[in-house]
Amino acid sequence: MKILGVCGSPREGNSLFLLKKALETCKELGVETELVHVGQMKVAPCKACGGCKDTGICVQKDDMTPLYDKIRGADGIILASPVYLGGVSAQMKAFMDRTRALRGKFELRNKVGAGISVGGFRNGGQETTLQQIFNFFLIHNSIVVADEATSHYGGVGFGYNIGDSDKDEYGIKTSQNTAKNMIKVLKLIKGGAKEEIKSW
Repeated sequence: MKILGVCGSPREGNSLFLLKKALETCKELGVETELVHVGQMKVAPCKACGGCKDTGICVQKDDMTPLYDKIRGADGIILASPVYLGGVSAQMKAFMDRTRALRGKFELRNKVGAGISVGGFRNGGQETTLQQIFNFFLIHNSIVVADEATSHYGGVGFGYNIGDSDKDEYGIKTSQNTAKNMIKVLKLIKGGAKEEIKSW
């Protein structure tokens, strides 16, 4: 199994920190991980040209181009974004929109998706940002998981200045729990759940 972590923050700060905590948990559970920091990559917005509709290949060639195979090769994907006016960052949104090339054949179908969001305040739009991430996965027919140990959708962090999330025990806990639940669901899909389905 492989988990791809995608950070949409333009800086190396709190969202990246919590995503790394989640990926560390995946590694501890014996799962391969990879992190890409799209917030610091050159990913242009979707031009709505329709070029990918039949081919499944985006006509734009930039830092997004090699990410398509990474997405295809992942069993689970964790998107981490700071809160920007109640939603994901522009960099994360560009990444999301450019996956339109994968939606024609629903190449994210049955992959497991999760989210981590960091706001400058305790109730600063984290849940609406996570809802946007969840909508992204649902539109792709992915399986969405959250932190089953709390009432939150996923990793919910607090951080205004770089380094704030280092002291945010709740944000660390929810991010780690989300990762644990992702691995649990993936194991069900790849193991016991398949056997159960066969017997229905």
